[in-house]
Amino acid sequence: MNIRALILSSAAALSFGTVAHSADAIVAAEPEPMEYVRVCDAFGTGYFYIPGTETCLKLTGYIRFQVDADSRDSQPSWNARTRGLVTFDSKSDTEYGPLGGTITLRAWADDSSNSLNANDGQVEIDEAFLTLGGFRAGYGYNYWDSDIAGETDDLGSNRINQIGYEGAFGNFKAGIFLDELNSPTFTNNDTLGVEGQVSGDFGSVAFALLGGYDIDKENGAVRLIATAPIGPGTFSVAGIYSSGDNAYYNQAEWTVATSYELTVNDKFKVTPGFQYWDKIDLVRGDFAGDRNKWQAGVTLDYAITKGLAAKVSAQYTDEERAAEYWSGFFRLQRSF
Repeated sequence: MNIRALILSSAAALSFGTVAHSADAIVAAEPEPMEYVRVCDAFGTGYFYIPGTETCLKLTGYIRFQVDADSRDSQPSWNARTRGLVTFDSKSDTEYGPLGGTITLRAWADDSSNSLNANDGQVEIDEAFLTLGGFRAGYGYNYWDSDIAGETDDLGSNRINQIGYEGAFGNFKAGIFLDELNSPTFTNNDTLGVEGQVSGDFGSVAFALLGGYDIDKENGAVRLIATAPIGPGTFSVAGIYSSGDNAYYNQAEWTVATSYELTVNDKFKVTPGFQYWDKIDLVRGDFAGDRNKWQAGVTLDYAITKGLAAKVSAQYTDEERAAEYWSGFFRLQRSF
């Protein structure tokens, strides 16, 4: 019995040792080091390094809910719409200066059967362009898209393919661009334009002098915008002269607009505005007749909290021997 017990206990000990040795032989793989997102502060706030590269990326955008209103019989009395927009900005250093690339996507989240906007429910490229130092090429908004404070003025806007250069010279900037005009698809027609702008500031007064020439229409327009702080707000004035029908500005032979952005407190702004257009009729490419138009209105901006703002705008328009009507909108926008 003693010998049998000794044999059984030895076998059990040997078996346990074998199992223990087998378990020790399984070695877990070392976890790969994780590369955390690094902040990139070389190009301003909000940028971070794309993992594994020296390229910095910034994501911004907004979600906008808006209700438009219009008193004209030919327009819907009101229309609720929602829009989403996101922008991807990339930056990196090169021997030629900062290399940038911007892609902005947007879409109106409306019923696609709504005939007011053929792009409802579709994602579209709002802008897509590259930059290298002051050089820029691609699709997007040009100089004419700038305006003054408030929602009363209409000073032109183009979203086009263009190529050009803008340089800084102390307190001044100057740029010139070659534009493709009126041609969403390939065409054999000469649809080119040239635009140039000089901007800067004299102390607290800022200005931007812009000119554009439509080669196909053989007409152009010149615009001046100036702003200055006065009291608790900012006063702005703009004027445009157009020689005739052209892609840059063809709403009138000349127009003048003004606004005053009153800062009530750190959350609330009130901006009354006014614009007048003279010789608004085009006949065979030239302005003719004596009809004019004017518009007056006010815009209220309220910052509800960081990243969320409300805007209310109301405008009254009087077109000589034509329509007189009210229009406006209410907007909520979450920006990030």
